[in-house]
Amino acid sequence: MGILALVEDRPTPKAVYNWRVYACAAIASFASCMIGYDSAFIGTTLALPSFTEEFKFADMTAEHLALVKTNIVSVYQAGAFFGSFFAYATSYFLGRKKSLWIFVTVFILGAGMMLGANQQRGLGVIIGGRVLAGIGVGGASNMVPIYISELAPPAIRGRLVGIYELGWQIGGLVGFWINYGISETMAPSHSQWLIPFAIQLVPGGLLLIGSLWIKESPRWLFQKGDRERALANLCWIRNLPADDIYIVEEVAAIDAGIEYERTHVGAGFWKLFVALKDRKNGSGINAINYYSPTIFKSIGIQGTNNGFLTTGIFGVVKTVVTFVWLLILIDKLGRRKLLMVGAFGGSLCMWFIGAYIKLSDPAAHTTNTKLSSGGIAAIFFFYLWTAFYTPSWNGTPWVINSEMFSQNTRSLGQASAAANNWFWNFIISRFTPQMFLTMGYGVYFFFASLMILSIPFVYFLIPETKSVPLEAMDRLFEIKPVRNANKVIITELREQEEEFRHDADGAGLTAEKTKDSRIERV
Repeated sequence: MGILALVEDRPTPKAVYNWRVYACAAIASFASCMIGYDSAFIGTTLALPSFTEEFKFADMTAEHLALVKTNIVSVYQAGAFFGSFFAYATSYFLGRKKSLWIFVTVFILGAGMMLGANQQRGLGVIIGGRVLAGIGVGGASNMVPIYISELAPPAIRGRLVGIYELGWQIGGLVGFWINYGISETMAPSHSQWLIPFAIQLVPGGLLLIGSLWIKESPRWLFQKGDRERALANLCWIRNLPADDIYIVEEVAAIDAGIEYERTHVGAGFWKLFVALKDRKNGSGINAINYYSPTIFKSIGIQGTNNGFLTTGIFGVVKTVVTFVWLLILIDKLGRRKLLMVGAFGGSLCMWFIGAYIKLSDPAAHTTNTKLSSGGIAAIFFFYLWTAFYTPSWNGTPWVINSEMFSQNTRSLGQASAAANNWFWNFIISRFTPQMFLTMGYGVYFFFASLMILSIPFVYFLIPETKSVPLEAMDRLFEIKPVRNANKVIITELREQEEEFRHDADGAGLTAEKTKDSRIERV
């Protein structure tokens, strides 16, 4: 089996792996470009001399400046927290496609609002715009992963949801480099710091236009009883006719899953809050994304442009590793192994960096801008940590959260997971400067410890979800021990597949005819 060979739950026609499903995933993932860019550009923008001079940062005390910076950064996460839950309501009533349109519009309004800031108006305009942008990206972070997972064939679901993570890294790469570029090519001015704020509108505009073209999720349409449009969308996405056995079986499985949920959980907006199972889902990445100049200064990087350059290289490493994760690791190695290996390797790197800072205190040597051999080693381990973290805890949890909930609870489950992510982002972004002021090297030991603790959590509680159809996830989480669950469920699915195709052979089954019989068997 080749390195890029797919592990299929059942015989799958080549037509299923067509450009349409990739195009829908790519367009929806412009949302993650917005998120990635916003997460990356703000830290270096706050360090731009033109920005600090216009808003008189030099006149503030260290404590006041830390508070101002954390407010600018953290209100974005606060908005995203609430946006994640708002998206559950919009997706339940309006669907995935319209929800994306709504939240990208809110994001664009927030991004446009930030462009009105100046010395006279103060930072309040930026803070207000960041709240609106946060609500937009919070809603998008709920919608996009589940939209892609509902469109994706099981064998490439990790790869397709991974496009969302790739978009995040591409947006982050631009965000990390933008301020290095303008600081090298433009004199300090109001326009200089305004440019990185304006670029937010590019991925937002592309998503707004693209959201008019993409198809609504067939699974959401089936759930709402719009079978004709659901079947038409599914056939278009799969590039197969309605009477193809693959479509017949997929529709039957969707129907059975929806009927099972309605029987055992019940329908309705509020019912799902009671029924939602908490499938338990820090590592320090957001502290680095938002405050990268501060992080590199603690290791010994001196000078604004040197800090920007080192931050830019950090973005390059993340993006390159994300391509490897997307094409090879997520659907070949699987989710569990990536999370455990990434946590172990990343923790070792954090311990080394913290120990180096403890022993040499490089930030105190402000007159010597040349890195020592220990400092070079610390930079190496920082980038090695990035290589461990990016293909594991950076994107893989988004894949797992998008696929592990049932059809009825998927939107609410993803809202809970996304809100949890943004809550901890808020905590980290709000308190990272204070942590570095009071803990110093201990910040690295803190995150290293959290990564180690995540290993037994994954080993004992998280089953491997690769290649498992969405409708079989409930059964997957019932199988014990967890480490064998994927093999057991794949074997069961292949046996059911043989039985279904045997029954269908010569019976003239269609998507409508199989609905009742499949429900009865479940």
